[in-house]
Amino acid sequence: MTRIYHWYDYITFNIYFLGLSTLAQTLSPLVYPLLVQQFVGEQAKGSFFGSLRLWSLMVALLAQSFWGILSDRTTLRWGRRRPYIFGGTLVNLLFIGAIGLSAGMSGSTGYIFLFIVALLLQISSNAAQAAQQALIPDLVPEEKRGRFSAFKALFEVPLPLILVSFTIGRVIGSGNMVGGILIAVVVLVISMILAMFVREQPLAQTPPPLRGAWQPFVRLVLMTALFTVVILGLGEATKFFGTLLVGINDVITLMVLFGIVGVLAMMIAVGLGVYASVRISLGDAAKSNPSFTWWVVNRLAFLVGTVNISTFVVFFLQGRLGLVREKAAGPAANLLLVVGILILISALASGWLSDRIGQKRTVAMAGIIAAIGVAIAIAVPDMTAINIGGAFLGLGTGMFYTANWALGTKLVPQAEAGRYLGISNLAGAGAGAVGAYIGGPLADIFTVRFPEIPGIGYVLLFAIYGVLILSSVVALARVNE
Repeated sequence: MTRIYHWYDYITFNIYFLGLSTLAQTLSPLVYPLLVQQFVGEQAKGSFFGSLRLWSLMVALLAQSFWGILSDRTTLRWGRRRPYIFGGTLVNLLFIGAIGLSAGMSGSTGYIFLFIVALLLQISSNAAQAAQQALIPDLVPEEKRGRFSAFKALFEVPLPLILVSFTIGRVIGSGNMVGGILIAVVVLVISMILAMFVREQPLAQTPPPLRGAWQPFVRLVLMTALFTVVILGLGEATKFFGTLLVGINDVITLMVLFGIVGVLAMMIAVGLGVYASVRISLGDAAKSNPSFTWWVVNRLAFLVGTVNISTFVVFFLQGRLGLVREKAAGPAANLLLVVGILILISALASGWLSDRIGQKRTVAMAGIIAAIGVAIAIAVPDMTAINIGGAFLGLGTGMFYTANWALGTKLVPQAEAGRYLGISNLAGAGAGAVGAYIGGPLADIFTVRFPEIPGIGYVLLFAIYGVLILSSVVALARVNE
């Protein structure tokens, strides 16, 4: 499509990411952990939270790819993507309201209710997200995608983090969880309304019939099932390994052993899960585009670290600084503010940088800087050190989000952008599933065995995430820019 781009296109093309990410940054690091802790108690919170993350994110993986395929083939006069953004948002409101109601529940009933609603929310939310993330490859030429991707990164990460830290985190920290959720809903609805101003044109020709009509959907289900089985198997293997070490009481020895096991399990989940899943989903097309597979591996390995650090930040601060329940939400919000400001700065600068020196170099620099940040944050139980580490982490994450996405849009066929970028949600959804399901029980093991060392399990877990971030740089070498 030949079109003239205006300043407001950078906003309308990407504004819905602000709504989606504000909701995600409200639920995943603040609302879900506190509710799970309320329902199951201290000693099992990591494992139950890991299970919630695994199954909700695997549903997200399946749903986003499914909706991506459908939106690729939509011929409505309204466009291919906007109908899904609008409809998905409306259904989201129903399930978000149900999550607010669960705050008044307790015990297994509350956990089961939250679990079911979280799965349903992923189905509706990913209808909108699958459509939203295809707008740039649909409507923006390659030479402008670096700049548009910079604004995507801006709305997807730093602005939601800053917004949550200044408002929602403080409201929840004061004990008003429902009020925090309502603020996220308002941001989501306003973002959706602004996204409706994107000018789409309907497809000029009706897409050809799906090969075998049902074959892509069967591949989709098999891909998700395989990735889930890989994560489940490695998670159970990690738990079994823990039972073999029951006689060892030296904390340093156990940390080294569990650290090695955790890193290996997550690396295998990333490599094997992505390779097999992409081959199942794309079939022979995966062989002709191996760089796409390695791009997803790079993206998943990096996000396993950064996404789960955000997800477990409340538990980390509770243990590391001796904070009680909702009292950790305030310091967590301040930390998110530091991370968000640095992501904001680096995301904008790295759009220009990646167009100058190349996306691969920028992504590699991002991985090294973010890993340094993790090392600083876990070094000492001091909020100042944690904030300094968060600044490095934010700097690297902002660079990564801009440059990695710009790189990915070069690797997908434009006619099937929704399908390919939906598959790339192996990284977005898989990151939380891999890191939480395998990592959560590891933290619980140390919480139970060494209660006299506050937060030791989450220090180990964050160290594992730092190694995963570094491993993403290695995978990047196989991507042909």
